[in-house]
Amino acid sequence: MRKVALVFVLAVLAPSLVLAWLAVRSLRDQQFLLERQQSLLYQKVTDTLAQNISDQLAQQQQDFSAHVETLVASNGARASALQFDEQIRKDWPLADVGFSVTLSGTATCTITCPSPTSGPEAQRFLVDNGGFLGNEEAAEVYWNVNNSKVGFQSSLKNNDSSLGLNSLDSKQNANVPSLADNAGQNSFFTKGKARAVSPQSANYQQQASQANAPQDENLSKVIPAEAEFRQLIGNDTDGMVARFLQNKLKLMFWHRLSHDPNLVFGAQLNLNRLVEGLRASVQPDPALRDEICLAVLDDNARPVIISRPNFQAPWKRPFVATEIGEALPHWEIAAYLVNPAHLTQAAHTAELTLGLLIAVLVFAIGVGGWLIVADLNRQLALARQKTDFVSNVSHELKTPLTSIRMFSELLAEERVADPNKQRAYLQIITAETARLTRLINNVLDFSRMERGEKKYHFRDAELISLVRETVETYRPHLENCGFELECTLPPGEIPIRADTDAIAQVIVNLLSNAEKYSNGEKKILVEVSRREGPLPCAEARILDRGAGVPRGSEDRIFEKFYRAHDSLGSGIQGSGLGLTLARQIARAHGGDVIYEAREGGGSCFCLRLPLKMD
Repeated sequence: MRKVALVFVLAVLAPSLVLAWLAVRSLRDQQFLLERQQSLLYQKVTDTLAQNISDQLAQQQQDFSAHVETLVASNGARASALQFDEQIRKDWPLADVGFSVTLSGTATCTITCPSPTSGPEAQRFLVDNGGFLGNEEAAEVYWNVNNSKVGFQSSLKNNDSSLGLNSLDSKQNANVPSLADNAGQNSFFTKGKARAVSPQSANYQQQASQANAPQDENLSKVIPAEAEFRQLIGNDTDGMVARFLQNKLKLMFWHRLSHDPNLVFGAQLNLNRLVEGLRASVQPDPALRDEICLAVLDDNARPVIISRPNFQAPWKRPFVATEIGEALPHWEIAAYLVNPAHLTQAAHTAELTLGLLIAVLVFAIGVGGWLIVADLNRQLALARQKTDFVSNVSHELKTPLTSIRMFSELLAEERVADPNKQRAYLQIITAETARLTRLINNVLDFSRMERGEKKYHFRDAELISLVRETVETYRPHLENCGFELECTLPPGEIPIRADTDAIAQVIVNLLSNAEKYSNGEKKILVEVSRREGPLPCAEARILDRGAGVPRGSEDRIFEKFYRAHDSLGSGIQGSGLGLTLARQIARAHGGDVIYEAREGGGSCFCLRLPLKMD
């Protein structure tokens, strides 16, 4: 048994406790894991929205190119170049100022539109961009060309790793002049700028991979470059250029005529109108509207579009954020939690739920282990009892068979001539045969009950007469063994509904039990009475003056195969099934058999049966 318990502890209980300990340790990371999962979900939302805005800007640039081609087709290239500012602002609402540039030679450009006399906006535009568009000075720009840029990136392959250039498109034209070749003259790339926002998701990512976390986690991925206008446009047909003037973003689209490549048309966009056109697309999925608020932040982390009206938040501390790209440099798509405490509450709930689940599972494992060990102990004890039962039954069968064989041989060989002795021998043979029959019947009845095949034939009966007949049948055997049998029966009748043969077997088993354990005063008393009370019943009591039942075994004596006194060691006969069968039969009738210690010594076994109801 100890070996089995040790194997169970080592194989099941100990690993379960270790797993429970590991699970409890993991509870500390529930909030981090939950926030990490949410950040991944919301990051995908902002990434998708940033890509959508970039796609809309690319579509707007295509619309601009189409307007340019339409105007040129209607008015002619040169006429359109002179009046492009007025025409584009009239036909294309996003245009704030239109311009046209004539390329000449390899290093000079002439601004043909707008005219300085066109108005204050044109004058301000020329002051801000005249030197840059005239190719007279380099400017810090965020360059984006939609067609192809392979040559631009390849010309920077020796510098991009140190400069951190990762915001340019992967497609560039091989014949675009190399900015890196002029790095020593007037073109160079500046160092990356810190983002205006500090997303909380960056902290989770850094916690998830501390060893590999970059030193500048919050640096912008958009890198500015200083270059001249002619270098930027190269041989491309269209593109967009972003600049910061007086800390304000200026976004310009440009388009080159395919049939007149020296003529470039462009427009500086009205950012307010551009933002207004993006407002409808800045909305989360319906399933997330109650969880997050989306906002478009400018380069100073001020919201220009908010998906939830009147929403307030620390704008520089979004939950997650994604940069839109070089078209709107340092602008962000940010997501804010509508209820920031919700994640903490959910994490605490998850911790509590998992903690309770772990506790319940550990408790279940412990209880299950205890039940398994207890059941194993019971099975081992039952196995021992079965072994003892086989030994007891073998002994019980051998004793009457030996007596029957011995006395039958004496009679058969006519060695006994005395008629009185012959009669006594025959009585012994009859008694031993009856005892053998009872033993075999008990074994067979127990086997039927175990298989659920025992059937009872209930009928109306009367307990007093049934007890009287059974006692009188067993009386000769008891008196021959020196017992004094007294039967006290009340007058009248006690009606019951029972299988009379089964009840008779119970009484015989109880009488046989009193006989076997009467080791001194050989007196047996049988009483029958009607018990009154809330649940009236019929009662038959068999009392003896024997050794009684050892303390602590009062309930176990009704267990199968259990014997308080072993027949082989104590000399008391029995198989350990008599009381078990008596109780099972009584309970099948709705009653019971109970044991009580008899005052003055001995035992009292009481058979209780329900009365027949009229």
